[in-house]
Amino acid sequence: MEEFGKKPKKADLATIGLGHVGDAYWNLEPAELIEQTIVSGEGVFADSGALAIDTGEFTGRSPKDKFCVKDDKTADTVWWGDVNIPFDADKFDALYDKLCAYLMNREVYIKDAYACADPDYKLNLRVVAELPWSALFASNMFLRPTHAELEDFEPEWHVVCAPGFQADPEKDGTRQRNFAIISFTRKMIIIGGTGYTGEIKKGIFTVLNYVLPQERQVLSMHCSANIGADGDTAVFFGLSGTGKTTLSADPHRKLIGDDEHGWSDRGVFNFEGGCYAKCIDLSAEKEPQIWDAIKFGALLENIVFEEGSTTVDFADGSKTENTRVSYPLHHIDNTAVPSMGGHPKNIFFLTCDAYGVLPPISKLTPGQAMYHFISGYTAKVAGTEAGITEPKTVFSACFGAPFLPLHPGRYAEMLGEKMREHNVRIWLVNTGWSGGAYGTGERMKLKFTRAMITAALRGELDQVDYKEHPVFGVSFPANCPGVPDEVLDPRSTWKDKDAYDKQAEHLARQFNDNFAKYKDGVSEEVLAAAPKASVKA
Repeated sequence: MEEFGKKPKKADLATIGLGHVGDAYWNLEPAELIEQTIVSGEGVFADSGALAIDTGEFTGRSPKDKFCVKDDKTADTVWWGDVNIPFDADKFDALYDKLCAYLMNREVYIKDAYACADPDYKLNLRVVAELPWSALFASNMFLRPTHAELEDFEPEWHVVCAPGFQADPEKDGTRQRNFAIISFTRKMIIIGGTGYTGEIKKGIFTVLNYVLPQERQVLSMHCSANIGADGDTAVFFGLSGTGKTTLSADPHRKLIGDDEHGWSDRGVFNFEGGCYAKCIDLSAEKEPQIWDAIKFGALLENIVFEEGSTTVDFADGSKTENTRVSYPLHHIDNTAVPSMGGHPKNIFFLTCDAYGVLPPISKLTPGQAMYHFISGYTAKVAGTEAGITEPKTVFSACFGAPFLPLHPGRYAEMLGEKMREHNVRIWLVNTGWSGGAYGTGERMKLKFTRAMITAALRGELDQVDYKEHPVFGVSFPANCPGVPDEVLDPRSTWKDKDAYDKQAEHLARQFNDNFAKYKDGVSEEVLAAAPKASVKA
C-alpha cells in the first residue's frame, strides 16, 4: 500500500480491515482533490471556479435505506421505527467484509477531520472515500485539523464511503443495493451504492444526536445560529422553505453556522466547518452569501450548465430539484471564529403555514415550546396539476426527524430545561400565508418577518400587550415596530372569519393526530400545550 500526502497515522487503515487497498491518498489539500477529480474525468469546472460533479443515480438521501445496528448498546436506547430501522450486527460485519474486499487494490482518499467547534466535545473522524470528490466534501463540511494536529491524529469514528459497491439485498439484509448503516458499537458508518454526499454529513449528525445528549448532556439541534455585536446568540429552527437560511443571514450579526449545532452548559457551538446549501433557483439577489461562496474549492452537485457553456443554470431542475453546493465556512464573510456563541437569548421556530392560521409571531411557554419542537410543523404548497392547490402538512420531529436516534421527547425535555435555566425566549414565527390560505391569501412580506425578528432580538416585544390565540393557545403581540397591527392577528386578516375558524380547527386536528405517536414519551406539561380541536369564534 503506497501512501501519498501526510504520513500514515498510528491508527492506519489496517486496523479497520483496509490494509490491502491500492494507492492511499492521505489528507490531500482541496486543490489536489479537485485535480484528481478533473484528471479522472469525474468532474468539470464551472465558470465560477467551483467543481461540478454528478452523484449518479441518487441525488438525495434515501431514508428507507439508512439503518442502525441493533445490538447490546442500542437495543434499549434507540427509538426504533420508521426513522431508525434496525440492522443485524452479524450482517453488518459480513457486509463490511465484502466492502473491504471491494476496496482491495483500489485507490482511496482519506480525510481526517473532526466535528464540534467546542474543543471540549471534539469528535475526531476519518473518512475513507472511494472517490476524490467525496473526500473534498468531507474537507468542506467537517472541521479541519491543523497540520500539527494531523501529526498524531487519532480517529474515534470512521466513515467508509464506496459509491461503486452495491449490496445484494437477499444476502446482505439491505432493502436494495444502496445503503448507509451506522454501528455505534464499532463507531463506524458504511455507505455503498450511492454517491450522494449528504449521506456522509447526516450520518455523522445522527451519531452526534445519539452521543451528545446521552453521554455529554449536550442538546443537539438541527438549526442555524448567529451572534450579535453585543454577544447575544440567536438560534433558528425550520424545515426547508421556511426561511431559515435567509433569516439567519443577517449583515448585522455573525453567522455561527447554518445547519447543525450543540447547546452545552456554556453555550452554542457549530458541529460543522462548512455549509451544504440548496441551489435550485439560486440568484445573487436572493442569496448573495451563497452565490459568492460558489468559487474554487466549492463542490456543486447535479447542476446543469447553460447550453454550450460552463455557466450554471440554477433554475434547471431536470436532474433533481435537490441541486446542492458544499463549501467551507471561510467562503462566507461575517462568520464567527471560532464557530461558538453563548447561551441563546432568543430561539425562533420558523414555519411556513400555507393554511394562513398561525400568527406571524408568537411567544411560547416552555410547555408550548416543547410541543411545537416535537411537532416540527410546516406546510408546503401542493402542485397545481388538475387544479390541486391545497397545502400539504409536514411534521418533522425536532425539525430533523430523519436524524434522531432517541425519542423526540428526550430532546424536547432538554430544550425545556435549558429554556428555563437560561431564561430563553422562544418564538413561533409564521413565514407563510396571511389573509387566507394559499390561493386566496398572500405570503407574509419578508420585511415584516425581519421586523418582527429584529424587534424580538432587541427586546422590543417584552413590554407590549399580548393576545391569546383561541385554538393554539399561543400568545401574540398586539403591536410590533414596523408591522401593521392588523397583520399580527391572523383571524383579523381574513375576510371570512368562519372560514378561518374552520381552517384553524382543521390544522389543530392535524397537529393532534400527528402528536399521538409521541404521547407516551412526554410530560403532562407538553400534552397540555396541544391545540384545541374545537374552535371558539
